[in-house]
Amino acid sequence: MNYTHLTQNERYQIYALLKAGHTQREIAQLLDRHPSTISRELARNCGLRGYRPRQAQRLSEARAANSRNAPRILPEVWEEAQRRLALQHSPEQIAAHLPISHEAIYQRIYADKRAGGALWRHLRCQKQRRKRYASGRSLRGHIPGRRPIALRPQAVESRSLVGHWEGDTLIGAGRKQAIVNLTERKSGFCLLAHVRNKTSEAVSEAIIRLLSPFKARVKTLTFDNGLEFARHGEIDRALESTSYFADPYASWQRGTNENTNGLIRQYLPKSRPFHTVTQEELAMIMDRLNHRPRKRLGWKTPHQVFMQSFSRVALRG
Repeated sequence: MNYTHLTQNERYQIYALLKAGHTQREIAQLLDRHPSTISRELARNCGLRGYRPRQAQRLSEARAANSRNAPRILPEVWEEAQRRLALQHSPEQIAAHLPISHEAIYQRIYADKRAGGALWRHLRCQKQRRKRYASGRSLRGHIPGRRPIALRPQAVESRSLVGHWEGDTLIGAGRKQAIVNLTERKSGFCLLAHVRNKTSEAVSEAIIRLLSPFKARVKTLTFDNGLEFARHGEIDRALESTSYFADPYASWQRGTNENTNGLIRQYLPKSRPFHTVTQEELAMIMDRLNHRPRKRLGWKTPHQVFMQSFSRVALRG
């Protein structure tokens, strides 16, 4: 087998598995890597505060950039990347179509910013990308029994089956009330609920209430690290599901959720106090999003794809 360098996502998985108490050999087995690869990664990329995935990625990229065999970005490639940035394409979207990595794009954007340039203004998430969070320490508390996303079955990534959900909360003005957003990964079918406070009790009750009618299509749930999801065990027992948690500050691991959040914000901007949101309004938003044709679904709607999964079971029966 030809050796390939560790990816940024694998580095976040290593970090999460270390935190969960796994040995280097166990991590290697879970990532389908040779144990020496994990050992070398930890030896080369640990800092004073231990192994941190973002730091490890930057150290690796710095070594690659200084290598005499490092690829150079062609001027025409960077020109096209800048054109797409101006159209507010994300670095990840640009890297999917051009021979340039998204990290290389970010590096050039922030180098341009330090030189007084304005490329950074085209980023949709300008604050989150390089913000430092207490020198790498989590500020969000401890979630008992937290199951890291590194342990989630690889089949979930393929989006080949309906039944794998992502969960998040949106906060309104005043930060006193919230909207629970549950989105199914394959279909994009979303469910919304209003909670008067973002406690783990209120959020877990809302999740169980929303998903219970579709219990047959709930296999896994993936959350961020908010303490409102601390009662994931109760959710799993009620729905017979398995919950996982994304790595800290790795919102791309819940891309379906994040995309849906952006669509919801068109109707419920951050300046909106959520105590003014009615159930009728939430129903209208769900109806519009779930019945909007999507290109990635072959112009079917999320509702069509989600409901067809029940029809297939009935036909097989």
